Amino acid sequence: MSKTSTIVAPPAGGVGGLARYMRPGLLYGVLPLAVAVMVFTLAYRVFLSNELTEAEGRLSLYRSTVVAELERFSHLTFVLARDPFVVATATGAPTETLDVRLAAFAEQAELDAIYLMTPDGLTISSSNANAPQSFVGQNYAFRPYFRDALAGRQGEFYGIGATTGLPGFFIADPVVDDEGAVVGVIALKLDLIRLENTWREAGETVVLVNQDGVVLLASDPSWRYRALAPLSTVQRAQIAEARQFDGQDLAPLDWALLGDTRAEIAGQEQIHLTTDRLPHDWVLHYFASDEPAVTRSWLAAGLAIILGGALLIAFQLRRNVQIEASLRRSEAEEVLLRRSNERLAVEIEERRAAERRLERTRDELARASRLAALGELAASVTHELGQPITAMRNHLAAAEMTDPPRSQPVGQLSGLVERMAGITRQLKFFASPGAEALEPVDLRAAMGEALTLVQPNIEAGGVPLETKLSANPVIVQGNKLRIEQVMTNLLRNALDAMEEMDDRALSVEMGVSGQTAWFEVRDRGHGLGGADLTKLQEPFVTSRASGQGMGLGLAISAGIVKEHHGRMTAENRDGGGAVFRVEMPVTEAEA
Repeated sequence: MSKTSTIVAPPAGGVGGLARYMRPGLLYGVLPLAVAVMVFTLAYRVFLSNELTEAEGRLSLYRSTVVAELERFSHLTFVLARDPFVVATATGAPTETLDVRLAAFAEQAELDAIYLMTPDGLTISSSNANAPQSFVGQNYAFRPYFRDALAGRQGEFYGIGATTGLPGFFIADPVVDDEGAVVGVIALKLDLIRLENTWREAGETVVLVNQDGVVLLASDPSWRYRALAPLSTVQRAQIAEARQFDGQDLAPLDWALLGDTRAEIAGQEQIHLTTDRLPHDWVLHYFASDEPAVTRSWLAAGLAIILGGALLIAFQLRRNVQIEASLRRSEAEEVLLRRSNERLAVEIEERRAAERRLERTRDELARASRLAALGELAASVTHELGQPITAMRNHLAAAEMTDPPRSQPVGQLSGLVERMAGITRQLKFFASPGAEALEPVDLRAAMGEALTLVQPNIEAGGVPLETKLSANPVIVQGNKLRIEQVMTNLLRNALDAMEEMDDRALSVEMGVSGQTAWFEVRDRGHGLGGADLTKLQEPFVTSRASGQGMGLGLAISAGIVKEHHGRMTAENRDGGGAVFRVEMPVTEAEA
């Protein structure tokens, strides 16, 4: 019995009240951070929306700039194609006068070049006729803009100059005579690099790509002539035929789309917007950093933390007042605590009385358990006597069938009767518990007795038997009769499992591994199915038909093996059937 003790519980409004007020402390400390994260998230969404709106405005501005730059001189070639000097030169007049005239036009319009070509693509007059890289004498019949103009429509094309190696936008119109025949092509080259300079000076990230996804202009010159996606063989063939990007490998650009308005370029994640409302199916990409939105969001979160801290301080002051009031109430609650302790002492004494009643109940339960054990033992004796009696019946039937009847079964019947008497004597173990006398037992001899006992069943079932016994004695310390009982049960179970099988086979193997003696019984029966050995060892669990067995064989065998400090295992056999294995410690002399 336990000693009398006094358990002191914390007062409801005293120390307990303190704990009640202190428990939310951690929550209140984390709450400002949670609010700050929430404020940051909401603020970032708002500020990011503003950044997107501003980016859309910048993108629209840059689109208008590109369109205006492309259309600014689209009418000039149309006018020049009807200039009398151009028509005269195209029909055979000297080129010097036109060279000077075109040079003046190019200087005033800030164009790279204006030049006149014959119907076969040969340049005969140019604004840079006197320059080291003059277009005069060059043939541009391979250019798409020339072929379009020769076909009677205005041609436009962006590419790297075949003569100068500098990029530009080319515009061309056909030159016709009085009879309407095409006698030449007038073209101009417009330098768009100034757009790149404008983007770069403004600190913007802008990329202009053509219909093939090749970068024409970029705020970062190193991105120029890169492809947003790998080009197909057909696209590369068309680009090579027009000599649009001579000397460029058109390698992929280091970028990736991350969503509708997000992209990563040059290793940085940024806002990304595009517009395809441009001539020639060009697309303008605009990239902007979201750092301003992040900065403003952190500022908003900081303000939220400050406000949350102020509220927390005010709440803490109020809580301190409540704690002081709780401490003052604790003195009055001490009286209630002493009364609670007195009631607790009474409850302890009542518990001791309950424990004494429980002890008496346990004694009664132990007696009931012994009675239940005797009942189970009686059932097991009935089961075990059934097996020898069946063997006796088989031997007697065999003796009666001989003429004259044989006297040999009489000795076997005497042994079986002795075995039945030995099994019955085991009741004394349960009636007055005590250890049975153990002696050295040779498992080979025990197995031989068990096989002799079930030999009639083996012959009646026509079951092939294979034995692999140890060449040397296998000695264990135990009760020979009970060990034979385990072997007989396993052999009979194996034979029963193969009653409905066509391919029958029974094998017995025995040996010694280290300090453990073992034997195995293998059959070709129905196997364990979904059950395990633990389930099969339960009393009255059997797979045989009603009236053919009580399901006690494995339960009794498991108990006997356990008494001999051994263990029994079972598993399904490859190809069908089961394997039961019993292990027991060998005697010291045998070891």
